[in-house]
Amino acid sequence: MARLLSIDYGAKRTGLAVTDVNQIVPGGLCTVPTKDLLKFLQDYVGREPVERFIVGYPKQTNGLESENLQRVRCFVGQLRKALPDIPVTWYDERYTSVLAHQTMIDAGLGRKARQNKALVDEISATIILRDYMTFGGR
Repeated sequence: MARLLSIDYGAKRTGLAVTDVNQIVPGGLCTVPTKDLLKFLQDYVGREPVERFIVGYPKQTNGLESENLQRVRCFVGQLRKALPDIPVTWYDERYTSVLAHQTMIDAGLGRKARQNKALVDEISATIILRDYMTFGGR
């Protein structure tokens, strides 16, 4: 088997999460500057087998598309062109940042740690992946 990799795409930085090779446990991978994201993913899939990318679909709470969607669509087009053998699946990412902050509070992280936006992005990617595994494509 191969890993599932989720992407919480942002204008400045992007959170990533992956499963183990048996696709049982999701976990945070890292946060990458968005300008380096495509290169990072190409290098990663050169080292690790990836079965599918799960990309957070940015919607507003009312269900309408967010302003970030155009940037994400552009990136997904580049990703599909660069790594055409790995399918891309969209997954609703509403509330993942709120859930990430709550997870940090529940874990006992202090205020300073909760202001770490890179950590929030990585946790958000993990939540997208966990929810995809639980409710989405499986």
